[in-house]
Amino acid sequence: MAELKRVFDLLNNYEKHFSKEVMVAGKFAGEWKTYNTKNFISIVNDFSRALVHNGIAKNDKVALMSANRPEWNFCDFGVMQLGAAIVPLYPTLSNLDLQHILKDADVKMIFVSNADLYGKLKIALETFPSEIQVYSFDKIPSVNYWLDFLETGRLRGINLDDYKNEVSEDDLLTLIYTSGTTGKPKGVCLSHKNLISNVVASKTLFPAEYRSAISFLPLSHVFERMVVYMYYSLGISVYYAESMDTIIKDINEIKPSGFTTVPRVLEKVYDSIVSKGKSLTGLKKAMFFWALNLGLKYKEPRSNSAFYNFQLNIARKLVFKKWQEALGGNIVALISGGAALQERLARVFWAADIPVLEGYGLTETSPVVAVNGLKEDEIKFGTVGKVLLNLEVKIAEDGEVLVKGPSIFKSYYKNDEATAEVLDKDGYLHTGDIGELDKEGFLKITDRKKEMFKTSGGKFIAPQVLENKYMESLLIAQVMVVGEGRRFPSALIVPAFGELKAWCKAKGITWTSNEEIIKDPQVIDKYQREIDRLNVGFGHWEQIKKFIILSKEWTIDASELTPKLSLKRKVILSNNAEKIDNLYAEAIKE
Repeated sequence: MAELKRVFDLLNNYEKHFSKEVMVAGKFAGEWKTYNTKNFISIVNDFSRALVHNGIAKNDKVALMSANRPEWNFCDFGVMQLGAAIVPLYPTLSNLDLQHILKDADVKMIFVSNADLYGKLKIALETFPSEIQVYSFDKIPSVNYWLDFLETGRLRGINLDDYKNEVSEDDLLTLIYTSGTTGKPKGVCLSHKNLISNVVASKTLFPAEYRSAISFLPLSHVFERMVVYMYYSLGISVYYAESMDTIIKDINEIKPSGFTTVPRVLEKVYDSIVSKGKSLTGLKKAMFFWALNLGLKYKEPRSNSAFYNFQLNIARKLVFKKWQEALGGNIVALISGGAALQERLARVFWAADIPVLEGYGLTETSPVVAVNGLKEDEIKFGTVGKVLLNLEVKIAEDGEVLVKGPSIFKSYYKNDEATAEVLDKDGYLHTGDIGELDKEGFLKITDRKKEMFKTSGGKFIAPQVLENKYMESLLIAQVMVVGEGRRFPSALIVPAFGELKAWCKAKGITWTSNEEIIKDPQVIDKYQREIDRLNVGFGHWEQIKKFIILSKEWTIDASELTPKLSLKRKVILSNNAEKIDNLYAEAIKE
């Protein structure tokens, strides 16, 4: 792989070593449209020529606002071959953030996928004094169509080698704006070298049996984008799911070797499986929960006893085999990132012979810093794996994780002050995460530095540790620990309403609405018992003393979650400030 210097070198490498009938595929209106390697490269080259014909040059910025689909890749590779840079736009961006990014990045051209997103984009563009060229992947009235755009490149005899040869590994590949939870979004400058170094270092963990992958996490985020580049480096066919609503159907059609995911998705899969298990009766139900409890006790592969493995083989044949079949039956491994994975979920999925490889990284690290692997010495539950071999990690005196290496970002765009705040004079990135390295080299992330808080008694609280524990309850869908400057920590709880509804039915409690059920004394008492059960093991000062049950789930659309489903704590705190104040005011009276 020594010939890989720039990300678009992946295309020649793919053609030379793999050249498959399905390099990439997308599903539209229930039908899969596939592209072979020759077709893929031909479209990318025509895209580049069309960009040149329409005035795009090296160092220009081209924005891309779209869900995952093959056109995303055509546009991405077409732009980078010219030394220009893609600016991915999350479909959920607010109008103000969208306007800020388009202006800050000096965007010259935009590709948008469908009419809904174009409607959002059109509003943002109303404030621009000069017109930005806009093209759409779907046919939209009065909007330039991408296939017509592509034709302008196909008709031009432009020698792309002249442009490619001018692109170096240090040139800007992409400008990715952070979610802006603490102010205006900042543009993270990532070079070809940043991404290629991460691809090369990460791909060694992938087994040879990995043949195909389905993709549904947003390509706008560097996590999925880097992994797709890695798939291409290994000759793995990429299938883009039609939507989150069709993901299970799409998985069963493709029967992939794996996919990337976030913990929230795995939590929902697990909760759904357990709910189905509860609906069983007699011996089947007993067998299901015997296997489940066995799975929750799973240790690292090298650490399980012979008797445990004997039982596990039975459980896999009788119960866990159906879990595998629900995910297509060919899963080699899943990759989890974006947030902390509950340790119990990692254990039970590994027990089910569906290995979940938890990793860790940031947009600024391109993104992978550490990740678990499939080999016996590469996996340790409760950690994010071993640090990639081409990176250096050290732990600062205050516990912050510092990272140095070729995948660390160049700078924040037009923001030297913000860059200096996170990159020190020795080249180490200050991640803002608190962690520790054990003697075997496994990295454990314990919390976000900025999210830890002190109670009024001066005790430190690490909310993520608590939240991960409380999420073990099947009745809790989302939870956020609060209490900075207060006497004790409390929690905002969003119920798993499907599970709660089933519990209420079993208890003979009449369900009227979400808003009313959370006020029911029996429901409140049930959640108190859940919190009391899960508080065990934490120090007295850490334990949740009070909680508030909320009637609505936190969502991306409501700006309460980031695109990777992490909590926007400041937003959630602001939205529930009065309830929190009242809770602590009542506690003083007690």
